[in-house]
Amino acid sequence: MGARLGTSAATAAVRSRIHQGAPVRIVIGADHAGFPLKEELATRLEEMGHAVLDVGTDSTDPVDYPDFAAAVARAVVAGRGERGIVVCGSGAGASIAANKITGARSAVVHDHYTAHQAVEHDDKNVLALGARVIGVTTAFELVDAFLAARFSGDERHARRLRKVVELDRNRG
Repeated sequence: MGARLGTSAATAAVRSRIHQGAPVRIVIGADHAGFPLKEELATRLEEMGHAVLDVGTDSTDPVDYPDFAAAVARAVVAGRGERGIVVCGSGAGASIAANKITGARSAVVHDHYTAHQAVEHDDKNVLALGARVIGVTTAFELVDAFLAARFSGDERHARRLRKVVELDRNRG
């Protein structure tokens, strides 16, 4: 439970690396609508020195977004990546699916403020983007803000996060 709340030494070290711009292990996945944007993001992240685990899809052939959103969320929760990115047409479906995995905290983001605020206040670990809503340049900016942000740890945010984690654990 400590890692989910951001209190473990390992999680603090990851947050420090992320905040300092050090390479981060990122899990990325998309459905067919998000595939082209996912490919652009993965290439850019690798060029920046990040380790990218791509869980698919591998083409624009129709697939079901829950499969890929769940794969990203499971990998992040299992520690195979510090942060996750899911891309579908709107970002909404992928975010909903990712949030069904205990320990994943995903938000659909199409603006700079939410990209960092959801990490700082809510300890978001999965970023959901809508490839039919935003372009590549905006996506790059949102990913940069997401990776640069860290959970504030302020008492009010930690208290709220504990409540969210409890809801997640009990699913109700």
